[in-house]
Amino acid sequence: MSHRANRVGEQMKKELSDIIGRKIKDPRIGFVTVTDVQVTGDLQQAKVYISVLGGEEQRENTLKGLAKAKGFIRTEIGQRIRLRKTPEIVFEFDESIDYGNKIETILHEIHKDESDSSNTENEE
Repeated sequence: MSHRANRVGEQMKKELSDIIGRKIKDPRIGFVTVTDVQVTGDLQQAKVYISVLGGEEQRENTLKGLAKAKGFIRTEIGQRIRLRKTPEIVFEFDESIDYGNKIETILHEIHKDESDSSNTENEE
């Protein structure tokens, strides 16, 4: 990704957070956090990574709501960021948060097992 694409991605991230949080009134869209925006070098496409508070059903409903509002979101982005052509937006779930939580849980279990085994050794 070029330096300009990075700057556009960061600006889009900021604006998308504001638009999704304040402008969209769709009840399907829950508590959404825009975690990252990756824009292609030619600024034609933007992949927006989001995380959603709630279960699988809430995630799916949020994705449907965002897909429905994609035109409105793109128009708002076009008005807020001066570009010749507003990038096509694709929403995806940010799996890195779930992956990080999974790793943290595994590390916690390993640490717990080690402390349990050291306690057992100390008793003997």
